[in-house]
Amino acid sequence: MPARHALTKLRNLPPGTGKAFTVAGRRVGLFNVDGRIHAIDDICPHAGAPLSDGPLSGKIVSCPWHGAEYDVTSGKVLSPPACRDVQSFPVFVNGDSIEVEL
Repeated sequence: MPARHALTKLRNLPPGTGKAFTVAGRRVGLFNVDGRIHAIDDICPHAGAPLSDGPLSGKIVSCPWHGAEYDVTSGKVLSPPACRDVQSFPVFVNGDSIEVEL
């Protein structure tokens, strides 16, 4: 059954940034796209890079190791060398607290 996990405060994730968290044994990347928070698996399926370390341009994050691109709003892979999507997760903002449902 899915559970909500409080990860950080909204003020700790300014627009245009990403940050990784470990939640229930899983690495989750949070990304702030123009004030909207999105959560995806933080591990690139191509070679295991932390996606939250990559540059965020609009809603696109680039893998810091090999340049694969993902849409952080959906987890969809947009360019090689990665060949599969990453999972996205529901995000809730309660006051200043960011929560993710896993």
